[in-house]
Amino acid sequence: MIDRASTFASPQVVQFLKTKAIPVAIDQAYQRRQQDTEGEFYRRIVQQSPRKDFGNNTTQGLFMASASGDFLGFTNHRSPDRVMQMLNEAWKKAPRGQVSAIVRETVDRRYNPEPPEGGLIVRVQAKILSGYEPAESQFQHIFQTALSRDNLWITKAEHAALVSGRVPRALVTRIARFHLVDNTRGEPPMWETAEIQSADMTVKGSDLLGSFRLATADGRRRYEATMRGELQVQDGRVVNLDAVVLGTFTGEGRYTRNAPKEPFPLAISFTLADGSDIADGVPPQGGRGWIDGYLK
Repeated sequence: MIDRASTFASPQVVQFLKTKAIPVAIDQAYQRRQQDTEGEFYRRIVQQSPRKDFGNNTTQGLFMASASGDFLGFTNHRSPDRVMQMLNEAWKKAPRGQVSAIVRETVDRRYNPEPPEGGLIVRVQAKILSGYEPAESQFQHIFQTALSRDNLWITKAEHAALVSGRVPRALVTRIARFHLVDNTRGEPPMWETAEIQSADMTVKGSDLLGSFRLATADGRRRYEATMRGELQVQDGRVVNLDAVVLGTFTGEGRYTRNAPKEPFPLAISFTLADGSDIADGVPPQGGRGWIDGYLK
């Protein structure tokens, strides 16, 4: 979402990608570990790049490669000018003509999880409402106003429970641990089960209500919030889920630095996905590489 407000807000970058490339957005934490055709293809590209020593390191960034897997360019900068420079230089080296189609012979199921059959996908977005000091640069402003995006997966059994007016404990815990986080500036630390001091959700008619208190043992990271929303059921299935968790957050994580110094209001919305957004198919970040653990 931050890149969308910076790099991909540039008309020049967007026009290049529309007319001269096939854009592919991935979570490289998956592809660099996948033991399958897709993972092998990605690692082949990376091994030709400046980030070829990626055994224990991230391979985040923007890569350009040919359809046959030949590395053409790389940058890890958000500046549209720097990105355009990389794209133009890579384009000069790009081969012309057709290439053989890549056959997906193997699929690593650990890193290609499917949403639970008969379950639900819920879009989750977080935003800090105030508390920052005045921004000193464009990129600082983008970080301060960022809106995050993740997906919550709900199982078939949990879906049935919601239809009957109950919120299973496993679902409450999953929401608290993996989705009540400040992920507006980067990858957040998820809450441990022991850090859930209290977490409750109930259905009263069409109202979805909840309250949460989360804190690390040292109290340096905390979130106290309430949930208010609507749950609509029709013909034995949930047809609308729209809720907001609003509360006071304190602290930051290793990869979410530069949070407001004082406790700040953090709002997190939950909206039933309808499949109209390609991002609806992205697995939850909290389930990366261990979806069974996420769903338990």
